[in-house]
Amino acid sequence: MPKNYWLVKQEPAAYSWDDFVQDGKTAWTGVRNFQARNQLRAMKRGDLVLFYHTGDEKQCVGLARVEKESYPDPTATEGDWAAVDLAPVKRLKQPVSLERIKADKSLQDLPLLRQSRLSVSALTEAQFLRLLALAETKV
Repeated sequence: MPKNYWLVKQEPAAYSWDDFVQDGKTAWTGVRNFQARNQLRAMKRGDLVLFYHTGDEKQCVGLARVEKESYPDPTATEGDWAAVDLAPVKRLKQPVSLERIKADKSLQDLPLLRQSRLSVSALTEAQFLRLLALAETKV
């Protein structure tokens, strides 16, 4: 298994898991937060990424993989921003809701809960595996 695990958040009305699957891969662009940008820069090809729907859904819905490591974000008109290419791996068997995550004692330090506005965050292997277990999904 890869060494690094991540969670990316997206408003499904803007770009949903189904859109992602239909596209087959996507450039993860538009991140304009320095901490999230640094997370993008740390991603390595083959790292696994949980795809989280924000907005009304608030749940992890899919598993993706980093296909291309960090490069300059082509949507940035100014500043030093980064993008990566992601590809879908599979839909989670059971979506994992924010309520379920909050109720799980082993996930209390999850960046999703501690820095809720962060669109890209690192997960420990234990956090990643626990979320997959809650999703009843294997890699």
